[in-house]
Amino acid sequence: MSGALKDATIRVERPAKTLRELALDKVREAIVNGYFRPGDRLVERDLCAQLGVSRTVVREVLRHLESEGLVANLPNKGPIVALLDIEEAKQIYEIRGALEGMAARLCAERGSPEIVAALEESLTAIRNGYRDQDMAVVLANTSSFYQTLFTRVDRHVAWGVVNLLTVRINHLRSMTIKTERRGIEGPMQMSKIIDAIRRGDGEGAQRAAMDHVAAASAIAEAVLSAQKPAE
Repeated sequence: MSGALKDATIRVERPAKTLRELALDKVREAIVNGYFRPGDRLVERDLCAQLGVSRTVVREVLRHLESEGLVANLPNKGPIVALLDIEEAKQIYEIRGALEGMAARLCAERGSPEIVAALEESLTAIRNGYRDQDMAVVLANTSSFYQTLFTRVDRHVAWGVVNLLTVRINHLRSMTIKTERRGIEGPMQMSKIIDAIRRGDGEGAQRAAMDHVAAASAIAEAVLSAQKPAE
C-alpha cells in the first residue's frame, strides 16, 4: 500500500460545527446585534426553548460568553448581558486608534492600488448595508475594511491583537452604527482614510483613521452614559 493511500485511509475530516458552536454563534450574534440588550437577564429555560438545545449546551454557551466579556453572572440574579464599562470602552478605542492609525499610514506608504481597491469594495458594501438597514452587512464589511488595512501591509500581529478585542469592538460598533447620522458620517470618515492612502499621504491617513476612531469613541461614551440596566 502506498504512503499516499495510507494517508487517505486514516485522514480525519473536520466535522461541521457542533451544536454548541452553532448555539454560541446565535447567542453572541443576538447580543452584538442588540436582540439581547445590556442588562437583560439570560434565563436558561427560555434560551433552551429559543435555541432548541439542552440546558447543558446553554450553560456552556453562557460560560464561554462570560469569558468574552459579553455575559456577567450576578449573585441572586444569574446571567445577564454585560453592561459595557465606559472606562473599558475608552481603552479599547485607544488601542484601536493607535493600531489602525499605524496601519493606515503604512498602507499609504505602500502605495498599492490593490489596497485602495479592496478598501473601496468594503466601503461600498458598508454604504449599501446602511442603505438597506442591514447592520449585519455593515459590521461584517467594517471588519473586512480593517482586516485589509492590517494584513495588506503584513501587520498580522497587530491584527491579531485587534482580533482578540473583536467581540467587544463589534459590541460597541453595534451601538454606534445605529446612532443618528452614523450611516452618513462613518462612511465619509472612512472615505477620507482611503483618499489619503490613495494620495500616499501617510500622516494624513493616520490622522484620518484616528479621527474616525475618536468619533466612534465619543458616540460610544454618550450611548454608554445613557445606558441603564434592565429592571
